[in-house]
Amino acid sequence: MKLTKKHMSKGFTLVELLVVIAIIAALAAMATPVIMKQKKKADMTTATNNAKQIFLLMVEIDDDLGGFPSDDTAASDADLNGYTGSNSNDYLGQFLAGGYVQSEEIFYAKAGSASDAKKKPDNVYNTKSKTLEAGECGFSYVKDQSSSGNSGIPLLMAPMDDTSTFKEDPYGGKCVVLRIDGSVQTLRLSNERKGKLPSGQTLFDTGDDSVWGDQTPEVVNAK
Repeated sequence: MKLTKKHMSKGFTLVELLVVIAIIAALAAMATPVIMKQKKKADMTTATNNAKQIFLLMVEIDDDLGGFPSDDTAASDADLNGYTGSNSNDYLGQFLAGGYVQSEEIFYAKAGSASDAKKKPDNVYNTKSKTLEAGECGFSYVKDQSSSGNSGIPLLMAPMDDTSTFKEDPYGGKCVVLRIDGSVQTLRLSNERKGKLPSGQTLFDTGDDSVWGDQTPEVVNAK
């Protein structure tokens, strides 16, 4: 049977198929930046909400032990003994060891540490070594706030690169800061990758007119 012109026109030609593929690729390329921007915004929102929950724990442990997690609180309670060190994971682990919370998930902040792409909270914290392992905590922690009377100094910050600079990419050039008064802000980063305050200062400027006063911030980063 001979194929009619109608039958022969069914289906895509190679050229038509290539055009369709090119259009799909172009649409995907256009959509990717929008998707990534929304993903960063969602990660920042998660970090903000988690910081607010952690502050409630801060208030509770302060009521019980007279301070936020520190070397002193660890020494004052047998359950918290040993939960100190060089990382925020060590100090924030006091909340889990002391039974103030039963989940590691609120301590997570995207890109807070180098290993968070590989590991997320597994809610296993029956030993010190398993409590807030690398990647399970994304917040840097200001360990000693006692020498400052300024209620605006930070308690938690994310996503930090070292003790005075932030990672720029994870939240699209912004950072999340929980202050000692319980407020949570998202700040834009300066060229030096420090949180830019409305006054024009950065979060890590010091001096009488800064949030730190004459205090030198003692920041411990997430591992």
